[in-house]
Amino acid sequence: MSEALLDIQGLRVEFGDTAAVRGASFTVARGETHCIVGESGCGKSVSALAVMGLLARGARRSADCLTFAGKDLLARNEQQMSLLRGDRMAMIFQEPMTSLNPAYTVGSQMAEVFTRHRGGSRHAALDRAAALLGRVGITAPGMRLGQFPHQLSGGLRQRVMIAMALMCDPELLIADEPTTALDVTVQVQILRLLAELQRDLGLAILLITHDLGIVARIADRVSVMYAGEVVESAPTATLFADPSHPYTRGLLDCVPVPGKVKPGDALGSIPGTVPRIRPSFAGCGFRDRCTHAAPVCAGTVPRQHAGNAHEFLCRLPPGWAATGQAA
Repeated sequence: MSEALLDIQGLRVEFGDTAAVRGASFTVARGETHCIVGESGCGKSVSALAVMGLLARGARRSADCLTFAGKDLLARNEQQMSLLRGDRMAMIFQEPMTSLNPAYTVGSQMAEVFTRHRGGSRHAALDRAAALLGRVGITAPGMRLGQFPHQLSGGLRQRVMIAMALMCDPELLIADEPTTALDVTVQVQILRLLAELQRDLGLAILLITHDLGIVARIADRVSVMYAGEVVESAPTATLFADPSHPYTRGLLDCVPVPGKVKPGDALGSIPGTVPRIRPSFAGCGFRDRCTHAAPVCAGTVPRQHAGNAHEFLCRLPPGWAATGQAA
């Protein structure tokens, strides 16, 4: 595997008496597409915002290790982080209409990113903006530069956000559920675009999603989050072939399988909801929803290795589903 571009070990984020992220650990290698998957409220977006230094006021962030390209992000102040954001690391947010400024044209906003981090003339910045709009599949890019966000469709606004994120040739692109607000056909187009850009530009992509179909199509590696923890992490093919955490298995069971799920059959589900975790919480966060829970799950939960860079956080042994050793 390539060297880790982003290395996160033991990330913790707290909002008052709520522990939104509890010791999450994962890495993103150069040129890799790493997906973080889980239900809403699992801590996926908060983890990304913690990396970018964009947490809400009052949030408490700490980590055993939080580095980008070998540099300690925890040691950077806000001014240093603002010089890094949009330059070497960039982020695409879930809803582009709230990310773009409605009072400025597309061209003005894209040019500002380039001139802030790279300098140069506004004319050169607009030329690069037009070239990138064309690269992401927007027709008549010169005309689009003079339009305001409300004049564009949702799919075009998301493409603008992707082009804006690429203005300074970042090494890491964080995409927080970039297709959630789009219709199905546009979702496919955006995913293909991200895959092409990753392949052509050698980007490292950290993709946050709750859609396992997206994960299967484009991810090299997957980390499954639940209640602020990474409960399982593995190469994509390994995770789908041999999910070892009960929560991961539950997520996969919720995905309809063509040819197996008959019309009218009930779809899979995981009873209950993601709990609110307090900083003093101990044990497995999934135990109240898990059919294999036991009293020991309220204590220290072991992190186990199932081979092939496959880790999971559970008392059950590797291969428990296949061997029937889930008691």
